[in-house]
Amino acid sequence: MPPTEPPLTAPANVPCIRPVTVVSGLPRSGTSLAMQMLVAGGMDPMVDGQRIADADNPRGYLEFEKVKQLAIDSTWVAGAVGKAVKVIHLLVPLLPTDIEYRVLFMERDLGEVTRSQSAMLQRSGRGGASLSADALAKVYSQQLAAVHAHMDAHACFKVLRVPYAQLVSAPSDWARSINAHVGGHLDETAMAAAVDPALYRNRT
Repeated sequence: MPPTEPPLTAPANVPCIRPVTVVSGLPRSGTSLAMQMLVAGGMDPMVDGQRIADADNPRGYLEFEKVKQLAIDSTWVAGAVGKAVKVIHLLVPLLPTDIEYRVLFMERDLGEVTRSQSAMLQRSGRGGASLSADALAKVYSQQLAAVHAHMDAHACFKVLRVPYAQLVSAPSDWARSINAHVGGHLDETAMAAAVDPALYRNRT
């Protein structure tokens, strides 16, 4: 079950000086797809290969384990300059604010998110969250509001909200928008080709 308390906030608030591409959003909201598009387009990812591809994400998660330690260690963030790194929504407020971020924030219908999570837990043989789907969706909605308020309050976050359903249905359009947001140096054709509509499961 995800934590219900408001996200922590990073203590510093100083001028931003360096860019990092951050892919964020709720679990099962399309963050792996966004990372795959960036990599296909030519951007280096900040990954360690510890979490491998599986039935829930056959093209890989593209994660970096040290992200989970942001509350105690953020020194690795400087090494993500010029790269893409996936940061779960609750940890975004812990990113140092002396670095500039181009954030791709994935948005997906909360009903789809909770169903996708439930299916993932069933496939792995793990028990589900103690919260009902409706209660979990309410918690997520509150968490998202807090995270977006934090990013809105700090000039170092430049955010592009990416609706997952629209991305899958119009990958070329969104490849163009994403590329423009992160600097305009990626291969948009390759980015769009990385989108496989067959992997859009648990649709509303």
